[in-house]
Amino acid sequence: MNLLKLSWKYLVAKPLNTGLNILLLALGLAIITVLLLMQDQFENKMNKDAVGIDLVVGAKGSPLQLVLSSVYHIDFPTGNIDLKEAKGVSRNRLIKSVIPLGMGDNYSGYRIVGTNHDYLELYQVSFREGKPWEVPFEVVLGASVAEKLDLGLGDTFVGSHGIGSASHDHDDHDYVVTGILDKRGSVVDQLILTSIESVWFTHDEAHDHEVMHRPVAKTGFPETEEDREVTSLLVKYSNPIAAVQLPRFINSRSSLQAASPSFEISRLFELLGVGVTLIQGLAIIIIVISGLGIFIALYNSLKERKYDLAVMRAIGASKGQLFLHILLEGVLLTFLGALLGLGIGHFFLLLLVINFEQGALSSLSANVFLIEELYLVLFALGVGVVASLIPAFNAYRTDIATQLTK
Repeated sequence: MNLLKLSWKYLVAKPLNTGLNILLLALGLAIITVLLLMQDQFENKMNKDAVGIDLVVGAKGSPLQLVLSSVYHIDFPTGNIDLKEAKGVSRNRLIKSVIPLGMGDNYSGYRIVGTNHDYLELYQVSFREGKPWEVPFEVVLGASVAEKLDLGLGDTFVGSHGIGSASHDHDDHDYVVTGILDKRGSVVDQLILTSIESVWFTHDEAHDHEVMHRPVAKTGFPETEEDREVTSLLVKYSNPIAAVQLPRFINSRSSLQAASPSFEISRLFELLGVGVTLIQGLAIIIIVISGLGIFIALYNSLKERKYDLAVMRAIGASKGQLFLHILLEGVLLTFLGALLGLGIGHFFLLLLVINFEQGALSSLSANVFLIEELYLVLFALGVGVVASLIPAFNAYRTDIATQLTK
């Protein structure tokens, strides 16, 4: 007697009831799957993008906004800071290294970031094609930018003022692609990198063509006698004591602001954690309701099948086999619901990534599978077992003589 096949036949015999229970369980598991995938990938990505950056220094404003805009490039900068003051801060003995950033423009929604070659070393990038920028208006493209915009070496484009939404084009100077980076799974995949001088000259009304053909600064700050600005500084401490003294010194004794990426991101996840917990709670409630639905369906069907169970006992089935037969129905229901739920969860995340080609969601992947998803399947099977116990026990107690007499 093939109990698995028999259990499957009973489930197929009531497709609407079976389908509703599977779908209800799948929806609950799909919600939890999406949350797990997004939370895990966001945390890994943010930790990866902040490696080597102990402090961000920029204009006064929201510390979280400063970190998000300068490290993760998913928010608007808090403003610009004076170059001379930035250089003064960088000379502090508690600072080991500084990487300046200049922002404010974009091309087709992708940010144009002015910096130096230290930024490439920070993220340990490798070139798929070409080389780093050497003179103003040469750019290096992140892998995702080159792929989405279909740009190659030697191609030119015009940047637009603003971040995310353009107000007008800077059509006085074309950017020239000199390098394309390998895909790293980090923030640089979504950036267009160039020199700080390029950002400055783009916004100049008067143009000194001789200056614009000079080699740019490959490390540190560009040398200039003019009053210039940068957007922010990425700082690495020289020793552990700097973590205590340097942020306090910058925030209290200068017009600048210092923000710790690790602290701000921890605070962000703490704030988001409340909402995630509430959604997970809702998903668990849906799963519990699904479990009750499976219990009610099996319990009610058992009343209709008492004669069938008695016949099975009469032709040689043991009490244990009847118990296992009903238990298998609940396990099959929840197993199918778990598989469907995981599939819906990954498919929904894929739709999000496709519809948001830029920004934080664009770096997520629906092809990632976590060990927690296996735990979800086991949890679903546990729900099926618990929901089936009482109906299975009633089947175990089936009285052959009484049922056949009726």
